[in-house]
Amino acid sequence: MRKKIVAGNWKMNKTLQEGVELAKELNAALAGKTINCDVVVGVPATHIASVVASVDSVVGVAAQNCADKASGAYTGEISAAMVASTGAKYVILGHSERRAYYGETSEILKEKTLLALANGLTPIFCIGEVLEEREAGKQNEVVKAQIEESLFNLSAEDFGKIVLAYEPVWAIGTGKTATAEQAQEIHAYIRSVVAAKYGAEVADNTTILYGGSCNASNAKELFANPDVDGGLIGGASLAVANFLPIIEAWN
Repeated sequence: MRKKIVAGNWKMNKTLQEGVELAKELNAALAGKTINCDVVVGVPATHIASVVASVDSVVGVAAQNCADKASGAYTGEISAAMVASTGAKYVILGHSERRAYYGETSEILKEKTLLALANGLTPIFCIGEVLEEREAGKQNEVVKAQIEESLFNLSAEDFGKIVLAYEPVWAIGTGKTATAEQAQEIHAYIRSVVAAKYGAEVADNTTILYGGSCNASNAKELFANPDVDGGLIGGASLAVANFLPIIEAWN
């Protein structure tokens, strides 16, 4: 059975103190509850070690990025080994904002993925099309190329350690959301691309998250789709009152 995951991406929000407080509040809210999915928070690099120390095993911690180099004279960069040394278990790679604002290419993301895996991290690997590509009907070829160019160098065993997150870039922070039918359609297509490369078993075991303005009001409908295995949540993860109902959508 593939994992169900609800992951929060805090992006560049919350001071260290605010972030630790939020993590503790989330941890307390989940204590004693029956949770039918894995819960992850993707926190700023300055917060990782402190948040890891503030939560128990019910909350996994992700870095929002890592470098495409193992070590060296790369001022300001944070290596996968550094992330792993904090106790974080996940790293978000290829987010649309990293691709758009910082020029991250498929080749760069290939290197980041290899380093993350080599250091025992689970990549949450983001793919997705912008509005112009969706309107031109090119969403399938865009996501296929993003997967092929960065991940299809991996062995089946290593690919099996990847979590995919589909982001309709046009639905992030815009208030627009893909319909449940649109989400299911492209998630099923993504799974078929994986199956064509690695076979049905690997594809069936690949967790694919939906990452476009998922919130408390639409999470249950989105998660009801057979190929939607959870969400990568942005703004709604910044307050427990908004994030908890998304987690509970699996109950």
